[in-house]
Amino acid sequence: MSGKGAILRSYRYATSLLEPAAAGLLLWRQRRGKEDATRLAERRGHPGVKRPNKPLVWLHGASVGETVTLLPLIAKLQKRGFAVLVTSGTVTSAKLMAARLPGGVIHQYIPLDVPRYMRRFMDHWRPDLCLICESEIWPNLLIEAQRRDLPVVMVNGRMSERSFARWYKMPKTSRFLLSCFEACLAQSQGDAERLAQLGAPRVSVSGNLKFDVPAPPADPDTLAILDGQTTGRPVWIAASTHPGEDELVLAAHLAIKPYLPKLLTIIAPRHPQRGPEIEALAEANDVTVSRRATGGSPERDVDLYVADTVNELGLFYRLSQVAFLGGSLVEGIGGHNPIEPAKLGCALLHGPHVHNNAEIFAAFDRDGGSRAVADAQALAGAAHRWLNNPAEARQAARAAAQTATELGGALNRTLHAIEPLLMRVAIGQRESAP
Repeated sequence: MSGKGAILRSYRYATSLLEPAAAGLLLWRQRRGKEDATRLAERRGHPGVKRPNKPLVWLHGASVGETVTLLPLIAKLQKRGFAVLVTSGTVTSAKLMAARLPGGVIHQYIPLDVPRYMRRFMDHWRPDLCLICESEIWPNLLIEAQRRDLPVVMVNGRMSERSFARWYKMPKTSRFLLSCFEACLAQSQGDAERLAQLGAPRVSVSGNLKFDVPAPPADPDTLAILDGQTTGRPVWIAASTHPGEDELVLAAHLAIKPYLPKLLTIIAPRHPQRGPEIEALAEANDVTVSRRATGGSPERDVDLYVADTVNELGLFYRLSQVAFLGGSLVEGIGGHNPIEPAKLGCALLHGPHVHNNAEIFAAFDRDGGSRAVADAQALAGAAHRWLNNPAEARQAARAAAQTATELGGALNRTLHAIEPLLMRVAIGQRESAP
């Protein structure tokens, strides 16, 4: 591995040596609910199903946001006749994929980045092309792919300022790893420049695939029931919240409630298993609360509804006039995707910490579809203003929807960029057929 840097050699050696510890880590995560006990073997590279006997495109996204981003691309590839394998690393993303993947598309958990696990995974699946979403740069995955002449493309590529600063300290390692990508299709010009500066040899700007993802679905019968239960009430949602934000949302609710007595606040935590702790927080503040995961509903006497389920945000965005995007009032998360609520008629609020989606939020802020808030007081003020002025909220929601529409088109640009590789896969399959 000469020329690849001491850090990379050390990483490869350490992950091989620590394989027993990796197995222990999986069991520890399983006990904490972070792994699926019935599919734990997949995290060690053992396949869950057989490989289809046709050209296979493997797409990987780390968690919910990345895998949802890949959905339009998955549909296009399947329509072209390719078998499609999707991998992710979280239980929540697996549940979401079970609900939203087209029939025939395979989901597996990504193996931990241990050499033997990755070899086992690739020996079974023998992918013809690998598309990695955003910024998943795993050394053993890339090394095994290079050894097999497996072309790897970074789609919807992202390199934040923070990640750039870390990789910049390891120039040889970053240059080698990024050279393993056949191409890097970046979300923005800034992402492209940072990737190129780190050594990616083939970088282009394709735009952000998130703008081409269809709005999340909602069961019409369930929506009708919930709509009937909330008719005549001002409704807002705090979506994808993290610890430390629920308290701020609750404080905002308590500040607005005296002015809007019928107020319904919905909290949809990023990790649904946090539902009980949010319920306890509400009860400790004498707020009437109900949880969806236990069969609760937003009846007239309920002030706070905890939407602690998977794949139902489409319901709650449709019920809400205003959406606050979580992961933005606490440091370290970087803000979650505002495009889905923008497409479903919500005026948008977000905190100051949005580095993961900085350019998206900047576009929404510029066009009037979203506003930044710094704390619970500002959150309460902005939410109350829109909830108390529905016409103004609708104007902001229209602006957000228009921005989301105008920034689309990344799907077609991505497909155009990978077309030569898709043709190569298809031609190779025909030539190898008996």
